[in-house]
Amino acid sequence: MPDLPQVILFDIDGTLLSTGGAGMKAFHSAIENNYPSQLKKCGGSLTLDMAGSTDYGLVIEIFEALGIEDSATERESFFAQYLHCLEHNLSDPSYIGSLMPGITELLERLCYEANNGKLILGLLTGNIAAGAALKLKKHRVDKYFCFGAYGDDHHDRNELGPIALKRGGSYHELELARAPVTVIGDTPKDIYCARAMAAQAVAVSSGSISHQELANYDPDVLFKDFTDYEDAYRRICLG
Repeated sequence: MPDLPQVILFDIDGTLLSTGGAGMKAFHSAIENNYPSQLKKCGGSLTLDMAGSTDYGLVIEIFEALGIEDSATERESFFAQYLHCLEHNLSDPSYIGSLMPGITELLERLCYEANNGKLILGLLTGNIAAGAALKLKKHRVDKYFCFGAYGDDHHDRNELGPIALKRGGSYHELELARAPVTVIGDTPKDIYCARAMAAQAVAVSSGSISHQELANYDPDVLFKDFTDYEDAYRRICLG
């Protein structure tokens, strides 16, 4: 059997890009627009721990806090409002989001190897698929990713790895269950997710979690950012 390509799965927020708070604002706007009376009973606001969480998991927490029964219909209604708000925020003239340092160069470097059959690039993100698409398209990096696992696939991030490999295998017509896998993210939950699928855990402190705090979770590789993209490529791909 020929060697399988290395599968590299990227988180989005804090790893590939920052929306400058547009995503968080969209979540809070969706809560305010869909559940004003329930929110008022809770004091007018909710605190959400979004770092590394799945959108599905966050909605479960929101519903529990507001006393709303979780259902597929209720989630669909919430996410429709969230996507409407997110699209508005991303197109606002005052939008301040950006790609993380070195990401474009690193993706180009990885894409070169992917075109040679040595790598497969995918997503492993807590964003719902439609939200991920909006963010990636806004920053013109959607072209690098043909598959992924998303925050509407499962509420538990640790369950997303096998979903990503199955989709990547279907897309590339390969059996990827035994392929070497790398998960790249900016939170402890990304490291846990990598461990759950026996993958290489690559952490980057370009998001909201400090470099030292991420180091405490003992990732296999840790970067401050990807400014030195050639060094990042070597350490991620050549070990």
